[in-house]
Amino acid sequence: MAPHWEKLAAEWEGNPIGLIAEVDCTVEESRVLCDGNGVKGFPTLKWGAPDALEDYAGGREYDDFAKFATENLKPVCSVAQIDLCDDDKKALIQSLQAQSDDALKTQIKAAEDLMENAETEFSAAVEELQATYEALMKTKEDKENEVKNSGLTLMKAVLKSKEGGSDEL
Repeated sequence: MAPHWEKLAAEWEGNPIGLIAEVDCTVEESRVLCDGNGVKGFPTLKWGAPDALEDYAGGREYDDFAKFATENLKPVCSVAQIDLCDDDKKALIQSLQAQSDDALKTQIKAAEDLMENAETEFSAAVEELQATYEALMKTKEDKENEVKNSGLTLMKAVLKSKEGGSDEL
C-alpha cells in the first residue's frame, strides 16, 4: 500500500485543493494529532476537512486511491468554508457556534462516551460469539470422534472388502 500512497502524494503535491500526507502515529510528537482524530490502528487512512476528518474505507491500490482523491478531494462544507454548506448544515454550524465552549465540550464528551460504549458492547459480543463458536466446535469434534470410534472406519473397511477391494484401513 505504501508505494501507491506515496505515488498519489507526489501527484497531489502543491495542490491547492487537497493534501495527501502521512503521519507516523508511533512518534510521540504525533500522538496528540493521532489521538484527536481517533487513530487506533495502523495504517489508518483519513480524509476530509482538517477539523472533521472521516475514515477512508476504500481499496488500497493506487487506482482506488486516485479515483477517490479525484472524486472527493475538493472544497467541502466546513466551519472554515460555511459558504459551501447547504442550509441545514449552515444552521447546525451556527447553532454550535452559538454554544459555550463548556456546552460543546459536554456534548463532545457525551458523544465520545456513546462511541466508546458501542465499542465496548461490540467487543463483549464478539468475545461471547467466540466462546459460543469454540463450544460448538468442540461439541462437533466430540460427536465426530464418537462416531469414528464407534466403528465407522471398520464399517467402511468391511464394506470395501466385501465389494472386492482391499481390507486395509
